[in-house]
Amino acid sequence: MFENQPKGLYALALANTGERFGYYTMIAVFALFLRANFGLEPGTAGLIYSVFLGLVYFLPLIGGIMADKFGYGKMVTIGIIIMFAGYLFLSIPLGSGTVAFMSMIAALLFISFGTGLFKGNLQVMVGNLYDNPELEGKRDSAFSIFYMAINIGALFAPTAAVRIKDWAENSLGYAGNDAYHFSFAVACISLVLSMAIYYGFRSTFRHVEGGTKKADKAAAVSTEEELTPQQTKERIVALCLVFAVVIFFWMAFHQNGLTLTYFADEFVHKTSTGVQSMAFDVINLVMIVFIVYASMALFQSKTSKGKGIAALIILAAVGVLAYKYMNLEGTVDVSAPIFQQFNPFYVVALTPISMAIFGALAAKGKEPSAPRKIAYGMIVAGCAYFLMVMASQGLLTPNEQKVAGESAKYASANWLIGTYLVLTFGELLLSPMGISFVSKVAPPKYKGAMMGGWFVATAFGNLLVSVGGYLWGDLPLPIVWTVFIVLCLVSAAFMFLMMKRLEKVA
Repeated sequence: MFENQPKGLYALALANTGERFGYYTMIAVFALFLRANFGLEPGTAGLIYSVFLGLVYFLPLIGGIMADKFGYGKMVTIGIIIMFAGYLFLSIPLGSGTVAFMSMIAALLFISFGTGLFKGNLQVMVGNLYDNPELEGKRDSAFSIFYMAINIGALFAPTAAVRIKDWAENSLGYAGNDAYHFSFAVACISLVLSMAIYYGFRSTFRHVEGGTKKADKAAAVSTEEELTPQQTKERIVALCLVFAVVIFFWMAFHQNGLTLTYFADEFVHKTSTGVQSMAFDVINLVMIVFIVYASMALFQSKTSKGKGIAALIILAAVGVLAYKYMNLEGTVDVSAPIFQQFNPFYVVALTPISMAIFGALAAKGKEPSAPRKIAYGMIVAGCAYFLMVMASQGLLTPNEQKVAGESAKYASANWLIGTYLVLTFGELLLSPMGISFVSKVAPPKYKGAMMGGWFVATAFGNLLVSVGGYLWGDLPLPIVWTVFIVLCLVSAAFMFLMMKRLEKVA
């Protein structure tokens, strides 16, 4: 999995980990902050949330076009600086009046534009590391590792957001609304760490930054032969077809910060006991990750020393889990944002298993193509929302739940935990493979713009996330979730209809 990868991959992945940790710490509580601090209705809060997400994923198109001209590394650096300014504005508590609202909007614009310069261009640089024919076969696994690194940052973000907010309330005496700003301030610190990693290990990837004669010459040597206009057109059309499909995946997937968070806040039991309560402690999740990776090493290591170290790690992690289980006492409070830790946990834990499965299939010549994996990912996402349909049987509508009082009905946290598991299977089939597909198929002269196009598709999906907010009210919950099931399955069907055309350029 990690063998024979260029050092630049790890440097870029870790730089992205720091930035994503700050971003997801903010996202974990942002929708709740909008409602608590400004008194917004679910639909209005959802609109602001989805427009922000839309900008975060639309502006990489502009960032990619700029990077194709001025260099990827330069845009990444400028992006980090602009993002830092945005998070700094957002972390200042200004109350709930007009000035506070306008300051928040300005902060969101800074964050989204800075992310537009940073996010896509960093991924283009990762792809450029594999333009060398000797490394081309490792491209998919590289993006799986890169995607896993993103989610390591995201794994700790919800816990950080909740714990820091609670600390500001209970230890510093800040009111609930003002305490949210401490969660936002974490992003400023994480960006400083990202910049330190980026420049500390820049020598390992400087040759793919672009924007200098030396870098451009190196890129030209490793790039494939010039495409004809017809080949360029075929590739761009194929990419646009994929972009059109993934819009609906991201519309469904990013309900994790909106309707799935609303569900966690309004319909899930507020406390947990026993084994289930262990799932809400990020340390326990990290121990499971250690067990997964050490188990892989145990079977794959070629030396007895390696196997011994892996076995010791497994025993230590199991020991920690056993100790924490034996010392369980009482109930654990379950906060809505904490559920967002499960998706990145599953990504980190399942990535080596996913890579092992596809590696075994590749060895037999049976690995599905990237477009086919994307189509399967859409089907799996639809299955995740079928779980939510099952979870919502017998529950009230959101508006009825508000006024139900003692007659309110609640669901087990296990339904959401399971939904995030299935959604993650879909994500692993679609997202890293989609990014890898773009970096491979994009015409060399338009790599930045095409990677930006991937994010534009994500942006449109995020704009449509707000649909969930407007459905949240008088409609029965099973109908809300069925909307996402239908969209995912229709998108998968379209993907299969276009499969021959997509696999032609893959």
